[in-house]
Amino acid sequence: MISRNALPLTRRQFAVAAGAVGLAAALVPAGAPPAAAQAAGPTVDQLMAPGALPDLWIGDAKAPVTIIEYASMTCSHCATFHNVTFPELKKKYIDAGKARFVLREFPLDPLAAAAFMLARCSGDDKREAVVHLLFGQQKGWIGSDKPVDALAGLMKQTGMSQEKFEACLKDAELYGKVNQVRDRAGKDYGINSTPTFFINGKRYTGDMTPAQIDKALEPLLQK
Repeated sequence: MISRNALPLTRRQFAVAAGAVGLAAALVPAGAPPAAAQAAGPTVDQLMAPGALPDLWIGDAKAPVTIIEYASMTCSHCATFHNVTFPELKKKYIDAGKARFVLREFPLDPLAAAAFMLARCSGDDKREAVVHLLFGQQKGWIGSDKPVDALAGLMKQTGMSQEKFEACLKDAELYGKVNQVRDRAGKDYGINSTPTFFINGKRYTGDMTPAQIDKALEPLLQK
């Protein structure tokens, strides 16, 4: 894992990180179906405790279902969830006031940490859109020979200037906080793969399908 004391990424480190993506993929479950909550999992109060970065929730704060996802921007299963399942989740549950959702950073490599930094640097109001843009274009930028340039091109589409792009990647404080979120999740919650979800405190792993989301949420909404 990346040290929380590591310096922000240089262009050379980006090139190295691109090669690390294959190793990161090996650490991710191969599409296994969601698993039931572990007996000794974190409590809801532990999960909701403030962390190094503020949670940017989507949905009604009073919704009966709370979904927390730990993801890596270079995780293919995370991209599948956000590209396929999340639109259905948002339409059916989040926009309807039945669930609220937050994505927390769990970068599996420096390239993923950098992508999360860029999403945060875009501003709270743009972070969700940037996350979905980067997941939607994931294969392109993680497979590029020049991942810095690929990410810069994508961020330019969001209105981010080259100056702000470079300043973001040099933000040592933000880089440290992104990794603190990950380190805490591993230490306190036992997370070691992505995506990992907590739905009203119950743990699920793997890229949940719309049908699996329905199966997990519907019983909670009938109580």
